[in-house]
Amino acid sequence: MAEPEDTPTADAAESIATAEPGAEGEAGEKQPVKLRQEVDVRDTGPCKKHIKVTVNREDIDARLNEKYSELVTGHRSFVQGFRPGKAPRKLVERFYREEIHNQVRGEVLMASLEQLAEEQDIAPLAPPDLDPGKIVIPPEGPLVYEFEVEVRPHFQLPDYKGLKLKRPVQEFTDADVAKEKRRLLEPYGQLVPKDGDPPVAAEGDLITCDINTRLGDQQLNEVKEVRIKLDPRLALKDGVAENFGKQMAGVKPGDNRTVDIKLSDAVANPGLRGQTVKATFVVHDVKTVRLPEITGDLLGEFGVSTEPQLEELLRVSLARRLEYLQRQAARQQVINLVAEKALSELPQELLVRQARKALQRKAVEMQSAGLSNEEIESRLRMMQQDIVQSTAVALKEHFVLQKIAEDEKLEVNDDDIDIEVNRIAARTDESPRKVRARLEREDMLEALAAELTESKALDLILDSAEYEDVPMSAGEGEAPATTTEAQAVFGDVKDPTAVPEPAVESDTGG
Repeated sequence: MAEPEDTPTADAAESIATAEPGAEGEAGEKQPVKLRQEVDVRDTGPCKKHIKVTVNREDIDARLNEKYSELVTGHRSFVQGFRPGKAPRKLVERFYREEIHNQVRGEVLMASLEQLAEEQDIAPLAPPDLDPGKIVIPPEGPLVYEFEVEVRPHFQLPDYKGLKLKRPVQEFTDADVAKEKRRLLEPYGQLVPKDGDPPVAAEGDLITCDINTRLGDQQLNEVKEVRIKLDPRLALKDGVAENFGKQMAGVKPGDNRTVDIKLSDAVANPGLRGQTVKATFVVHDVKTVRLPEITGDLLGEFGVSTEPQLEELLRVSLARRLEYLQRQAARQQVINLVAEKALSELPQELLVRQARKALQRKAVEMQSAGLSNEEIESRLRMMQQDIVQSTAVALKEHFVLQKIAEDEKLEVNDDDIDIEVNRIAARTDESPRKVRARLEREDMLEALAAELTESKALDLILDSAEYEDVPMSAGEGEAPATTTEAQAVFGDVKDPTAVPEPAVESDTGG
């Protein structure tokens, strides 16, 4: 079995085996001989297989006999009325039957699944649908167990070396640096009323408003006194306004503006998902951020001592973001050239189940690229608006790059992870220990390892590619998006990454 991504069957086997009493055995215990087993694998749907395993009865009996012999000859059995190790074999077998069968069941399952992992070309995406508690060693005949497992799709990679790629480039102006400087200093500034009579809102200002959302004559929600930053795009909890900045440009207190909002997969009412609705923003107040005075103490917050050094730091930050966007553009072109020829449509239930891991990998990727927490949050929120589509793109990237990594035998070790943790720590001004603890707490170390593997595969492709430099278009830079916890539709927002619960059959009572 190929080395799987995310949660491998071999790891699931270990968790199954170690959950059983005595399944691990003793330190120094000799390794059991290989099991004789028959494996039947059949497709039951896209990215799903049904596996049936039949384990030879003689191998099971041999393990049972070995366990009982250890109890008898090793004087480890305790049966009432007999000194330790002196009870008859038949009595020991009857007295310890349940315990020994549980031990052997765990060991056989562990060994069987490990052999399955070694011998079968299956790359699981999640633990198998296997309940060890329902598996029993029969009184006679082979041990048979079967399960469903979600797997990576099988596909052939076309040639991925020497690709012709377009590389977006951009020269950063003093105005770009000034804009980045404002973004960096805003959290240290003071929110004050905007000058003017009346004050006119510009990009970066904050408005306080009421929002009334309607679909035709139907009112969907009304929220009061919401403070929103005026950015090109607005991401609500359950929808996105792509043209928010344009539709709200020049707004003043007392103005009413109508904004188009496309509802997301998270919207409370399933019948409204994907629809575009109208939201009226009633503006009450306009404020702006007064930037702080640049002092030595403030410069020290960014690890510099002079304002020119700060501007140089900002140019480095802009260059790093450009590199991230170039790699994103390259990834997309690689997927268009490689994945579309190799991968068919992925099943929606798979996309929903893998959505959370896809978002985790993207979050780690952006952290490694040095993006700010605010930018990471807004990009993830935008991905969540159409979680199925964004997960489909992310999974195709993942499958292709993982397969390239396997073919090229690219691996990630502990040193690679330590180096990346140190890089993230340096960019976020945290200690490596704190970064690692946070990644472990958020269950993202596995996502970090996956992202490093994909990065190595992408580097291999990019090193052999031929480039044509093209000016970066407005769309490639992804216009900034502000986020708000306000909802376009009233009701509990559905977690777009939650795995749907299986339907429960009602008992009608006959």
